[in-house]
Order: sequence, then structure tokens, then C-alpha cells
Amino acid sequence: MSNSHDFLPSPRYGVDAPAFPALTGAVGVACCLAATRWPLSRRGRATTAAVGAAVLASTGVYLHTTLRGKLRFWERELNRIGLKGGEQLLDLGCGRGMVLTAAATRLPKGRAHGVDLWTGDQSGNNPEATLANCAAAGVAARVEVHTADMTELPFEDASFDVVTSAMAIHNIPSREARRSAVDEAMRVLRPGGQLVVADLWWALKDYTAHLGHGTLRPLGPGYWYGGPWFAVTLFRVVKESAPTGEEPC
Repeated sequence: MSNSHDFLPSPRYGVDAPAFPALTGAVGVACCLAATRWPLSRRGRATTAAVGAAVLASTGVYLHTTLRGKLRFWERELNRIGLKGGEQLLDLGCGRGMVLTAAATRLPKGRAHGVDLWTGDQSGNNPEATLANCAAAGVAARVEVHTADMTELPFEDASFDVVTSAMAIHNIPSREARRSAVDEAMRVLRPGGQLVVADLWWALKDYTAHLGHGTLRPLGPGYWYGGPWFAVTLFRVVKESAPTGEEPC
């Protein structure tokens, strides 16, 4: 007898910044076609074909990261965090729920919360798609999504054991607002809790400088958006416990 779960669709997390690989793919194809059809010198044809091949290869790396590489990384990273199963986790810029669903499978007695403004940074980005993915993964009962700004989170201080974010905070346009998002993440984090952020290296260096502590770890080709020029780095910080006699912030 077939199980009803066999008929559930697989989660679909979309493509990050879909216009970018569409553009680079089109440029790569155009260069390859030009190399065969334009009246160029032998050297010109070779150069144009090489450029086209390089751009197409970069597009392939980008698509691998957004469709597979980042999922594999977060599966490993959530295992490394060492969730016990009853934690409260918050994902900033949750998008279509990649981190939420992976976290919720590890939280049978806990809950995974996601916040987003549902902009076009990811294809098909909306709360209905996120909840559909959670349902497809069988974890909808453990997930809540909220429409909220990362710089003004609608949660009480010290509400979460873990706060995560995947390629979201750098999209905030100003440095001051990005720092506010990091401050908000630390505010809602419980003492001893972990903030784990995967983002572009230039943004993470500022978060580290702003907080004054934390570690950075390059994530390698599996999390490159096209190449090393858009390499993703991991930032991890543990919130310090409040000194004896003081209330946690």
C-alpha cells in the first residue's frame, strides 16, 4: 500500500537572484554563437568562444550553489550546531524555507521561526511558497513565518536559542541598517545561544568588527555564486552570558 507522503511534492526553494544567472547564461550563449557566426579573426573567434565558455561555466557554478550546494552546507552546519530537539530557532530572511525546513526536521519538540519581507531576491518568494515547502517536508506544524524587517524584529529579548541567516543581511542597503539587523539578532538570542550567518565576506568582516568577536570560515567552491569573487563565508558567534547579578540584554 502506498503511503500518503509518497504523493507530496518535493520542497522547491527557488533560485537566488534569478535575473543574474539568466543574464550570464544569455551572455555566455551569445558569445559562443558569435564565435561561430561573426566574421572574426581566428584569434578573435578563440577569445570570444573562451569568454562564452567561461561565463557559462560560472553560470553552472552559480546554479549548482543555489540549487544544491547551499542545501548540503546547511544540512552539515545544522548538524554541527548540535540541536537537541527542543530549541527555538529563528531564520532571518528565510525566503522559501530552505533553512527552516532543515532546522525543523531537527526540532521535534521545538520550533523554527522565519522572518522575511518577501522581496524578489529569490524566485517565487512568498510566505505561501515557504509554508508549502514546510508541508512537503512534513514539518509545517513546527514552523512559523512572519512578515517582518530584520532591523526591527517583533520578538522579545532572549527568545531564541539559535539565530541563522543565509545570504540575506547583505541585501540591506546601508551599513548602519545591516549592523542594526545584527544587533537585533543578538538581542533576541538567549545567553549561550548561537548566531550563524552565511553571507558575503565583505559584509561579514563588518559584522565581526561591529560585535567585537566571532569567527569567520570560508565555505569553499560549494558555496560560490559563480566563482571566488562571490564566495560565501560563515560567521559564528556565541552570545555571552550576562554577568552575575545583571539581567541578560
